[in-house]
Amino acid sequence: MKQFIKKHLLKIIGAAVGAVGGYMYYHFVGCASGTCPITSNPYVSVIYGAFLGYLLLDMFKKKEHGTN
Repeated sequence: MKQFIKKHLLKIIGAAVGAVGGYMYYHFVGCASGTCPITSNPYVSVIYGAFLGYLLLDMFKKKEHGTN
């Protein structure tokens, strides 16, 4: 378990920060009419934010040696 966390630490941090950012966006910006598919629901905003945070910090992964 420790090796998994150590290997994927940036992705985990990105997902956590993105989830917090998604909730903050829902809370402070949101959607008053309820017709916005992402920002009208806090659960969807958190999942969407976590996914974007994961993808953003996944770009900074180290290259593994020995692969072409």
